[in-house]
Amino acid sequence: MQTLFIILILFLISIFSVLLYFKTKVNRLDLLNSGECPTCKQKRKTFFDKNTNTTFTSEVISSRVLRNHGCSGVIEVEYSCKNCGLKEVHSINSSSNCGV
Repeated sequence: MQTLFIILILFLISIFSVLLYFKTKVNRLDLLNSGECPTCKQKRKTFFDKNTNTTFTSEVISSRVLRNHGCSGVIEVEYSCKNCGLKEVHSINSSSNCGV
């Protein structure tokens, strides 16, 4: 009977840890898409020039597409932080249809 309880508890712990992993991965992706580094917490900076009435932005996070797997595939994007050197690769579902 004790082994059954231990197996049940270990199963529940493993399920919750997998769910926590996916939640933190989605939260990090949301932070990267908003322009904030999840490691060093730097955000994009905006500067306003009063002489020319223009606003300049200095991005902290840069992104580039590594692989685009076509119409129904995923897009692999690499995010990198200019401040702390963080590099992460995330897969994003492509939402565009081919229209063929």
